[in-house]
Amino acid sequence: MFTITKNGRPVHLNLLQIRLPVAGVMSILHRVSGALLSVAVPLGIYLLDLALRGPEGFAKAQLLLDHGFARLVLLAVFWALLHHLFAGIRYLLLDVDVGIEKPSYRWSAWAVLLAAPPLALLLTWGVVA
Repeated sequence: MFTITKNGRPVHLNLLQIRLPVAGVMSILHRVSGALLSVAVPLGIYLLDLALRGPEGFAKAQLLLDHGFARLVLLAVFWALLHHLFAGIRYLLLDVDVGIEKPSYRWSAWAVLLAAPPLALLLTWGVVA
């Protein structure tokens, strides 16, 4: 727990005890996915540059993507891309007052959270297979 001061503000706030609604979790993950995509852009540019240098560069880029860690990074990037895309579409719809009712916004948040991981697995499998 946390202690409350005289003015009602918490002194110590344990973030592990806060239970966010599903839309709050999705919102935080939207920000995380955006940050991950920003970090992944230089890596993607490097791999594209390497692959476009010729057959030797393409083989080297392919060799880099064959490692298990690179596949995990690729999976994380695909998840971030899909999550950010789906959540962005959801937010655009909310901006025009589509799905702002309680059951709708919960359902759409769950849809974003549940759709991105399996589609990211499919994309990763398609790229590395």
